[in-house]
Parts: sequence; structure tokens; C-alpha cells
Amino acid sequence: MLLRVAGVAFTVGLADSVNPTTLGPAGYLATGEKPVGRVSLFTLGVFAVNLAGGILLTIGPGRLLFDLVPHPRVTVRHAIELAAGIVLIGVAIALFAGRRHLARRELPMRGGSGRSALVAGASIAAVELPTALPYFAVIAAIAASSATAVQAIALIAIYCVAFVLPLLAIIALLLVFGERADPWLERGGAWLQERWPVVLAALLLLVGGALALLGGSGLIKDY
Repeated sequence: MLLRVAGVAFTVGLADSVNPTTLGPAGYLATGEKPVGRVSLFTLGVFAVNLAGGILLTIGPGRLLFDLVPHPRVTVRHAIELAAGIVLIGVAIALFAGRRHLARRELPMRGGSGRSALVAGASIAAVELPTALPYFAVIAAIAASSATAVQAIALIAIYCVAFVLPLLAIIALLLVFGERADPWLERGGAWLQERWPVVLAALLLLVGGALALLGGSGLIKDY
């Protein structure tokens, strides 16, 4: 059961990682001075805030909310999976419909920032957290499961690691290739600027469809 929730946490985190508000600043930091250190601190800021927020919601308000629900936890979890899947599919459709307008929006921090990389990462994550619908779907699934507090923290960490995987990939490129990675990062940034709405829509559609299928089939079995 927990393995299933872990799979959901990882796949949703990976889909959500195609995020211009984190990849854009990371790409900018990667082409400046001390790129490895700056991108690493930026990644740490993003990871730490998402992890702390997820833990607070999962073993705090989220757990209390599901303790008040009189229905069996399995049925609640399946309903949440179905609802989350439908929401993600809706977001994917909206992203695809507005892909041309969204692609014209400049990625953040192209002009630089006087803040430290760590504060920038933490600030961006904090601003985005209240509207992170895919993350809330994962938190709800974890809170509705039979996971202990330690297991819940581990599941939240799985999502957070998946979410920062592209940032870790940038760090790896910098460590292996150094300044030779600059042309790749620039081309990757240009490609992301043009196509990120479609890529994110496709990933959310895939994850949302899987969640809706799992939740719907589970509800049918429950009844």
C-alpha cells in the first residue's frame, strides 16, 4: 500500500519538476560566478521549504482532517486519487490551451537578483507552495494512508527529491563539464522557454490519468 503511495509521490513530483519558476532561476545561476555552489544552495532552499511545508501539512492539519472523516481510509484515499487525477487533467488541458501565451512569458530572474541563492530558492518555493495543487494531491494521499509519521516524512521526501531532480541534473552537468556545459544549459533554457507548457501539460495528463484510473478502479472495487 505504501509502495503505491510512494510511486504516486515520485511520479507527481517528477511531473511537477518541469517548473519554469525553479528551472529558470537555476539556469541563470548556472551561468554566473561559482555556479555549482549557487545552484546547490538554490536547490537546497527549494527542497527545504517544500519538505517543511509538506511535513507540516501531512502530519499536522492533514492528519487531523482525515481522522475526522468517518468513512474507511481506503475509500477516502481512492476518492482523493480520483479527484486529484481529475484536477491534474483539468490543469493539463488549461496549460495546453494557453500554451502560446504562457510560452511568451519570460522565465524568472533572467536579469539577475541581489538575493542569495539560498534565499531565492526558499522564497520561490514559499510563494508557490499555497498554489501547488499536485503537491497537495500527494499530501492528501499520504494523510489518508496508514503511514506512520516517519513513513509520511519519507514519502514527502520522495516527492521533494523528484521535484528537484532537474536541478540536481544541472549541478551534475556543471560538476562534470564545468564551463563546457554553458552552451547546453543555454540551449536547454531556450527549449524550455518555448515548450514548457506543452511538456508540463503532457506530464500532468499522464500522471492525472493514472491517478484517476487508480482511484476510479479502487472505488468500484470498494462498492
